[in-house]
Amino acid sequence: MDKFKQFVKHLKAFDVVVIAFYIILSVIHVIYHNRIETWAIWIAVNLFIIVIGFLLAYLESKYDNEFWNAAHYWYIVPVVLITFKELYFMIKPIRIYDHDQMFIAIDRWMFGTDPTHFLWQISTPVLTEILQIVYGMFYLLPILLGLFLLKKKRFVAMDFSVFVIIYGFYLSYLGYFIWPGIGPRFTLHNFETINQDLPGLFLTNFLREIVNTGESIPAGTPNPAEVVQRDIFPSGHTMITLIVMYLSFRLKSRSRFFFIPIGTLLIFSTVYLWYHYVIDLIGGLLFMIFAVWSGKHIFNWWRRKIGKPEFEYGKY
Repeated sequence: MDKFKQFVKHLKAFDVVVIAFYIILSVIHVIYHNRIETWAIWIAVNLFIIVIGFLLAYLESKYDNEFWNAAHYWYIVPVVLITFKELYFMIKPIRIYDHDQMFIAIDRWMFGTDPTHFLWQISTPVLTEILQIVYGMFYLLPILLGLFLLKKKRFVAMDFSVFVIIYGFYLSYLGYFIWPGIGPRFTLHNFETINQDLPGLFLTNFLREIVNTGESIPAGTPNPAEVVQRDIFPSGHTMITLIVMYLSFRLKSRSRFFFIPIGTLLIFSTVYLWYHYVIDLIGGLLFMIFAVWSGKHIFNWWRRKIGKPEFEYGKY
């Protein structure tokens, strides 16, 4: 038991949340194995990633060099993408009904109209091009924040930031389970003619295709609304972008002068480009507030468990 405790102490807080979430997903797979065709494969993937988390934590503590330190941080990036795709095989079979009509009704109650239709009236190819490029920078923002912190050798701040961001991703993924939906590009607009109805300039169509492929609807997919990823509430783009903006501000990083304007445009783009309803953004804000509040308590709880001082924004 003592050896196990010593082994567990090598884990960082972000390892703990990864392990916990994959255990939860594996339990869901077992419960709904009669609905999820690939449940056994995904349980194997989950167990493999859990082992990788333990292994990288051990190797970093044993060798304490730049290579293993970097590997321990950056394994989180593919883990986030793998988890996102795992949800694709889980949500639709488990959560049969989408909640888009509820989201549409809430938006119309708040604004008296559909916000995507209103913004379409002010759309221009130049604005669409800019916002599609910014929207495509979503996964880059957390990586850039990490690079800025590592460059300044702010390792505790980096640990905290990675934890809150991965914790935020996982909270948004749980939201997709509870309130699945496909978004206004399918329900309020014609997905098949989006390139003609909301044109850009040079890169818009290409970047849209990358997004579509990532959501399992590459060009030529029949009935894309039926097979697209259910991932709109809360808006993960809004939630994680707000977390990055918040952390860059609270950590007093100069990167905030980049993240705040770019993040603001990115959040606006989610509605302008027909990916989200406004209520999704409000959900993203509420989930973000909960993530940064509860995340700090969980992070410091683990720091105490492994005998390290608690994190405070002004100290690290």
